[in-house]
Amino acid sequence: MEQKNGLEGYYSIKNNQKMRFGYTTGSCAAGAAKAAVSMLLKGGKEESVSLMTPKGILLNLRILHIEKEKDQVTCAVKKFAGDDPDVTDGIEIFVKAEKTDTPGIRIEGGKGVGRVTKKGLEQPVGSPAINHVPRAMILKETEEICSEADYEGGLLLTVSIPEGEKIAGRTFNPRLGIEGGISILGTSGIVEPMSEAALIKSIEVEMRQKVENGAEYLLVTPGNYGAAYLKAHMDLPFEENMKCSNYVGETLDMAVDMGVKGILFISHIGKFIKVAAGIMNTHSRCADARAEVLAANAIRAGISLEGAREILNTITTDEALAVIKREGLLKSAMKEITDRVLYYLNHRAYDRMLLGAVLFSNEYGYLGETEHVKELAGLLKDQYKPHR
Repeated sequence: MEQKNGLEGYYSIKNNQKMRFGYTTGSCAAGAAKAAVSMLLKGGKEESVSLMTPKGILLNLRILHIEKEKDQVTCAVKKFAGDDPDVTDGIEIFVKAEKTDTPGIRIEGGKGVGRVTKKGLEQPVGSPAINHVPRAMILKETEEICSEADYEGGLLLTVSIPEGEKIAGRTFNPRLGIEGGISILGTSGIVEPMSEAALIKSIEVEMRQKVENGAEYLLVTPGNYGAAYLKAHMDLPFEENMKCSNYVGETLDMAVDMGVKGILFISHIGKFIKVAAGIMNTHSRCADARAEVLAANAIRAGISLEGAREILNTITTDEALAVIKREGLLKSAMKEITDRVLYYLNHRAYDRMLLGAVLFSNEYGYLGETEHVKELAGLLKDQYKPHR
């Protein structure tokens, strides 16, 4: 019979479907550390351990690959991501526990655990990418075992992930300056499928890393379309762009908080047409007013009533743009749109930074830009000159 992991009954609802919770790499490391230290100091064989997560959910973790020697024990826990599309799902996280003569518990990173090479992350440069909460979880569990075993010596705990280096390229780590593997992460110990909080946190981490490494101006694309357009059509440092997904408002909020001086957005009009109406989360489930916003601005530009009605019946932005172009109003309509995009970006950022946006579509290419784009482009190029 398959062992229960303690998450039965925990799920979230996305698009009317139940999405199972999972547990983080941090929980895996803490569980493996608990089992390894218990077997090292108390003997016996731990085939499973219980682990209370910061979320308040009690896990029951199966222990794998147990290797016992005189003064060290190694074992592993397999990552379970639930229904979250996580590239780390199914990987095995090992912890080797060794007795040392130096008092205290030291946590190190072995093969497959990334090492920090740039400022701005939770851990200092040169340290293994094992974040604060997982470290605290590991220490809590192992200190309790030491107390139960009346052990006053030292311990070295080495976390390793055999597949870590292989899958690191499919994570944000290379962009963040984490080399050689993946990170041991998690603030709650639990993975909630497709969590908006987790996505926004990843944006914050990348932004903070850029700022603490000297960036005052940011180059931001909402997604793959924007990144592809930037790479193919713009003379800007493509490798320095960061994605904000649908979270335009949160991106501005975090940039204000970090003292960023300016942001240049490169976006498909399907996303940023919503920003022209003050909609700062561009996901379709939050608002899909593309046709309405396009029609309103086309009316401001002088489109016929019949043309406006036709726009309201379109499904894609390219269909709507075709109607506007047919009446010879694409340039003037885009001026109306870009003016409003800039107004709402400035409104959200309290006019505390220099902002600009370039809009394009897959069919029509470049459509228009707000004020300050050329200034921001120059500042970004200067910021990323090789001498900096």
